[in-house]
Amino acid sequence: SDRMRSSGESKQWYQRRVRAECNNMLYPKEDKQNKKLMYQCQNCEHVETAFNNCIYVNKITHEIDELQTIVGDVITDPTLPRTQDHPCPRCSQCLAVFFQAQSSV
Repeated sequence: SDRMRSSGESKQWYQRRVRAECNNMLYPKEDKQNKKLMYQCQNCEHVETAFNNCIYVNKITHEIDELQTIVGDVITDPTLPRTQDHPCPRCSQCLAVFFQAQSSV
């Protein structure tokens, strides 16, 4: 029987399949005649039908605390563009400065 190892993501999204008999990873393969997704061992030629059509998930998350990345002195920079059209939801002050924060990604 085959066993499954989680790839670190939620089990509902993607699971790396491993064949218990030979302990090798099963790779996705298309059955073009029947239009089905299959998994195949590249060593022993075992083939099985996929129970889920998802073979890869690229989940990107960015968790940046924007308030910590903003330098307080940016409001005093005379070279930056300003607006008074958008009031602050916290203090209702209308003066805002436009700038682009540095990104490490």
